[in-house]
Amino acid sequence: MRIAVISDVHGNLLALDAVLADAAEQSVDQHVNLGDLLSGGVAPRLTADRLMDAGMKTIAGNHERQLLTLRPEEMGASDRFAMLDVTARQRDWLASLPSTLVVTDGVLACHGSPDDDLTYLLETVERTGVRPATDDEVRARLGAHTEWSLVLCGHTHIPRSLRLAQGPLIVNPGSVGWPAYAGDEPHPHVMEAGTPHARYAVLDDASGRWEVEFRLVAYDWESAALIAESHDRQDVARALRTGRV
Repeated sequence: MRIAVISDVHGNLLALDAVLADAAEQSVDQHVNLGDLLSGGVAPRLTADRLMDAGMKTIAGNHERQLLTLRPEEMGASDRFAMLDVTARQRDWLASLPSTLVVTDGVLACHGSPDDDLTYLLETVERTGVRPATDDEVRARLGAHTEWSLVLCGHTHIPRSLRLAQGPLIVNPGSVGWPAYAGDEPHPHVMEAGTPHARYAVLDDASGRWEVEFRLVAYDWESAALIAESHDRQDVARALRTGRV
């Protein structure tokens, strides 16, 4: 089986369309979307239309939860923009999405970690910065979920994989639509992919175990950045152009 895995579109329709076009050439059997679908500075409503039409297996990320549960005054700029842009039908679709999903036998999809959509599964944030998580840290965050063959996660926007001994292959495909951001918890930090490309991954079990191919897709990120600037999101525009905060 071949699975195209996307995550963290964040309302960037231009990047999403480029990734879907690339995935269409990879002979995949199904598509999986790991959440954080609309909140950002580009085109939430149009992106929702495209994702709903695509019909791929999709879970909710932390931004879907925030968009649906927080009051506008509690929201950050990205969620507030999406909340004001989407339709009632699109909100109903967001509300129908699960937080985790069994994609196929032995394959679990989550956003952050299986039990918390805000937990970084493959990275650890320290006062001095961000580093790859150790095997022991990842096992602790997986909890009871180490029996899967493959765990798919997103949230950090950084493409990364780790194969645990006597455990699953864990894959974060990176972000389709927002290659860099600044975070506050548990310490101030930045997550930077380092280039403006849209990113996703293709998983294949033809060898008898799951293997991952990370894919970088060029698209018109300048146009996406100009749209973000028109919405007064210069921070998003810089990230879209550079892959840096």
